[in-house]
Amino acid sequence: MLTPPKLVPGDRVAILSPAFAAPAVAPELHEQALRRLTELTGLIPVEYPTTRQLDASPEARAADVNAAFADPSIRAILATIGGDDQILVIPHLDAALAQADPKPFVGYSDNTNLLNWLWDLGIPGFYGGSTAVHLGPGPAVDDVHLRSLRAALLDGGEIELTEPGESEDVGKRWQDPCALTEYGHRIPTEPWTWAGPQARIEGRTWGGCLEVIDQLALADRLPPASDLDGTILLIETSEERPAAPWVGRWMRGLGERGILSAVAGLVVARPPVSDFDFHPSPAEADALRAAQRDVIIETVARYNPDAVTCVGVPFGHTRPQWIVPYGGQMVLDGASRKVFARY
Repeated sequence: MLTPPKLVPGDRVAILSPAFAAPAVAPELHEQALRRLTELTGLIPVEYPTTRQLDASPEARAADVNAAFADPSIRAILATIGGDDQILVIPHLDAALAQADPKPFVGYSDNTNLLNWLWDLGIPGFYGGSTAVHLGPGPAVDDVHLRSLRAALLDGGEIELTEPGESEDVGKRWQDPCALTEYGHRIPTEPWTWAGPQARIEGRTWGGCLEVIDQLALADRLPPASDLDGTILLIETSEERPAAPWVGRWMRGLGERGILSAVAGLVVARPPVSDFDFHPSPAEADALRAAQRDVIIETVARYNPDAVTCVGVPFGHTRPQWIVPYGGQMVLDGASRKVFARY
């Protein structure tokens, strides 16, 4: 994998909407996110024509990604949020531009498309982070998010990923003025679940949002299983809250493709189980999370009982959220039950 250099305060960072243009519907949150980014990192955000443009064509969004890679003054790219149609953007990207000047891309959810495309080019990125969910809303940026964002872009080093102790599935509605100053409904979290041998493994990461991996498989854009030998698989599900049987089907598909048997371990994110309209009781929410956890662990055991698996790490669609390497190195220590990310 190519290793883009770390940034220094004063460097320019592209703020793009390669999927949904959240800044168009939440401009005040977006402005707060940009102010916080500069205050907390010293980096200078740079917007592009489609950053705030709703319903921009795939070609126009790809043109902004290409322009960001082509501009030598841009040293990293951050996505404003995910979406559901970034798969249409990928065919219009210029691989030569990205390879000529590799720079870190930070995003999650539908941005699995772009991260997978870069991974195939040998360019690592970072899974997590958005201006619309993690930098803009609430009274402050969560500590674990800021620490991992700074590590990803500025500081490097190794961080032990720990449990923040609280989690929210959704924040305030963007139209609510309280979204600028208040978190969403946060609840206490539970310890992560470990499965597989009590072994210490390390490897570069690949994976992402299961709903997007499903699309990539249909489009024949997944890496061959042989390229994933010894890797650590990142798995998470979105705010669409797919039921455990669907998660089981997707995981079986990865097993039949040879991916589960190729990897050395898995890191599975805490899934969101509620939204603005669906409010399960605490017991129901626990049962939904447990059902997804159990079907993943059972499926991995069928295809690869030697894989070290950790379920519950907050790097997906819940908040607080760790940003984790994508194509970079992570460590799973099944004996000490610790997770480390190398930035």
